[in-house]
Amino acid sequence: MHIHILGICGTFMGGIAALAQEAGHQVTGCDQNVYPPMSTQLESQGIELISGFSADQVKLRPDIFVIGNVVTRGNPLMEAILNQNLSYVSGPQWLSENILRNRWVLAVAGTHGKTTTSSMLAWILEYAGLHPGFLIGGIPQNFDTSARTGFNPSLHKREVSPFFVIEADEYDTAFFDKRSKLIHYRPRVAILNNLEFDHADIFPDLAAIQRQFHHFVRIVPGSGLVVTNGTDDHLQQVLEQGCWTPVEKFGVSDGWHVTQPENTAAEVFYQHQSQGLLQWTLLGEHNRMNALAAIAVARYAGVPASTAIEALSSFRNVKRRMEIRGAVNGVTIYDDFAHHPTAIQATISGLRGHVGQSRIIAVLEPRSNTMKMGVWKDKLAGSLAQADAVFCHSRDAGWVEGALAELGDNAKCYIDLNGLIAAISAIAAPGDHVLIMSNGGFGGIHEKLIDALSVSMKQNA
Repeated sequence: MHIHILGICGTFMGGIAALAQEAGHQVTGCDQNVYPPMSTQLESQGIELISGFSADQVKLRPDIFVIGNVVTRGNPLMEAILNQNLSYVSGPQWLSENILRNRWVLAVAGTHGKTTTSSMLAWILEYAGLHPGFLIGGIPQNFDTSARTGFNPSLHKREVSPFFVIEADEYDTAFFDKRSKLIHYRPRVAILNNLEFDHADIFPDLAAIQRQFHHFVRIVPGSGLVVTNGTDDHLQQVLEQGCWTPVEKFGVSDGWHVTQPENTAAEVFYQHQSQGLLQWTLLGEHNRMNALAAIAVARYAGVPASTAIEALSSFRNVKRRMEIRGAVNGVTIYDDFAHHPTAIQATISGLRGHVGQSRIIAVLEPRSNTMKMGVWKDKLAGSLAQADAVFCHSRDAGWVEGALAELGDNAKCYIDLNGLIAAISAIAAPGDHVLIMSNGGFGGIHEKLIDALSVSMKQNA
């Protein structure tokens, strides 16, 4: 089958491209304003990428067009598909019908931590020899791909693993299907990591998101498992609407929890029994919570908790999650996906616990639709408070400068990217940690800043 994917460079749709190609389909796709890591992943896989959404792409005559949720009415290619009555389907529906059918789907939902927790779970299963398939909204560094079908390499025939780990996003499916993506996945096990209001462009309030999460809970079978954050009242409200599946909690003493945690070590307990000592390189309480959820689900899949804990000691996290992009004369540059105040605060807090009194320079691009709408203006300054200096780059979020005013001279906003880079370079000194946070490409700031720091420090030497 030849499939042509519209919006192929999104993390989800790029993952579908990888899965479809591995399953033997011919895959082409189109997108615009592409950037790593998905653009480089597609290139390495030899998948043809067409720039833009020109209507003449219908001449490719694929068997079906797979539509990403970046596509709207008015898109010239989509209009041609509709006018010619050509076959099309959403990405989640194609995935459900062609890849997930008859698999044990282990689905990870939540406002924060989906990508990291999915990556942890996939790595635990891989470490245990179960060779899971997965589709993750980032590139786990233990695998160097965002998606794979999950064939057992020890077998002579291409026998697929029963397990498939998926990041279950609450964002809508497509312009013609406004249900959350996660509804399509029919999970056997569901992780509910946390729940806050987000995606203000499609959800009017928190209750609307809770409704989608409850639809998700409704389709988990009674023989499955729901693993939920026991400290999150919003998730408890979801479960109180009805749950027909056994529930295990994490983060609480009667479920999965840790005691006496240090930044890179913690003893893991289930209820009152120790399961082992987790020793790893990840930072922050949020990552310990992610780990507990992954350990719980892995145990359901047959992996002892002790083995899961051992696996996490070699977990390498995900690209763009506190990824060190370079170091110049003692200045360390990090890339992180944080774009919600809770995630921003957790990321900075984890870094602060690691670097102690060393200076943290936080660099933020408020790029998500919810950020641009100013929904988080009352929480943004507080989320950045642990940083020693804050730089913000925004062309169209006019509320940002006012929102950061309470940080005083520690916070500065820039419209011009080159001006921003010059300002950071002017104050950066050996021992500093520059934390760059965005859910987009941020104009290639990481490499540009590294180059600028190299020049600046040579001139000052």
